[in-house]
Amino acid sequence: MANSKNTPNDDLPPEPSAKSHFSKAVEEAKAGAQALGKEAQGRAEDYRDKLSHTTEDLSSKGREKSGEAKDKAYEYADQGKAKASEAISGLGKKVEENAAVIDETVGVQYGNYARSAASTIQDAATKLDDKSLEELGDDAKEFVREKPALAVGLAAAAGYMLARLFRRR
Repeated sequence: MANSKNTPNDDLPPEPSAKSHFSKAVEEAKAGAQALGKEAQGRAEDYRDKLSHTTEDLSSKGREKSGEAKDKAYEYADQGKAKASEAISGLGKKVEENAAVIDETVGVQYGNYARSAASTIQDAATKLDDKSLEELGDDAKEFVREKPALAVGLAAAAGYMLARLFRRR
């Protein structure tokens, strides 16, 4: 036995080098990253689907509520129109009732003016009651197109009156 030394590890295969360890670790990292990427894409698709369904549900509910609000607004507008018509009709009746008093105090000619005004007021109430909300809206648009200055003046006067009314409270 000349100069040969046997070590206990001679029977084992040689250990891999550091470079091969690093290459193996890089490959494992790439495989793990790909697996995580696929999982993330799957989750993203799930979330997109959930978001899409939620958006569709909310949109549907929004359209439903919008329709309900529109119906309620038309109902209130129709009630307001009926009350306005009733109030105008009541005013016409009061003017008609007081025409006789005007005859006695101021003169028959002024009583006739009051009767004419009462008749006009009653006609306005009847027309208001007979027209639909759409027709009233169309009439208002036509009035504003034909007489914009008067429409602005009436809007300003109405705004002033509402401001005065609410300022007192």
